[in-house]
Amino acid sequence: MHKVEFSQQVLARIARRRTKLHMYDELEAARTALVVVDMQTAFVSIDAAAEIPVAREIIPNINALASCVRDTGGIVVWVVSTYGPGESDRWPTFFDHVMDPEPGTRFRDALSTGAPGHTIHSDMDYRDGDIVVEKNRFGAFIGSQGRLEVALRDRGIDSVLIAGTVTNICCETTARESAALAFKTIMVEDANAARNDEEHMATLATFLQAMGDVLPCSKVMAALRAGADAEAVDIAS
Repeated sequence: MHKVEFSQQVLARIARRRTKLHMYDELEAARTALVVVDMQTAFVSIDAAAEIPVAREIIPNINALASCVRDTGGIVVWVVSTYGPGESDRWPTFFDHVMDPEPGTRFRDALSTGAPGHTIHSDMDYRDGDIVVEKNRFGAFIGSQGRLEVALRDRGIDSVLIAGTVTNICCETTARESAALAFKTIMVEDANAARNDEEHMATLATFLQAMGDVLPCSKVMAALRAGADAEAVDIAS
């Protein structure tokens, strides 16, 4: 698991901006969505085309979060990278410029519909009733051509929990889009996976300073349960 420790410089900068470190430490459980990004076989499995080893370590945390979100009345959304086989899913910026032909083809083939790598990893607690949204860009909002936003708005969601991989690429891009669209957005620090601690921390430090919150699973789940209890009291009264 990644080590998460914010520098004194980052903490001091935040303290000059607001009176509390964590802005979203209270949640309306029924208006919260867990958005799980790219926990697919191509990223999670050993020796997979785009393997992120730490992604295997965060599986228990994501599954626990998913269970808690469902139990407290929220929704779980699985975001799936899809770059083929249709030409409309081929991202030219990435495959014609960022990647050379050989690695680009390998990456695209692994994340095309029907490929083994395209599937949600078998250890993930995906259930009937969860939502699946495909994307063909790093960000799940623009990459789904707005389908993710519609799914959240239609269900009255105002808070989004970001989990998955890669922290500093698809998860970060999705989290930034979420915040820009005015969702209260939390990157769950021990439910995201990067290639190393430095890249993981760079994303979390930037996000906490300027866009949203960063919390561990334990605090997110405690906030969800407290929110659900408060909602139950309101209904009963």
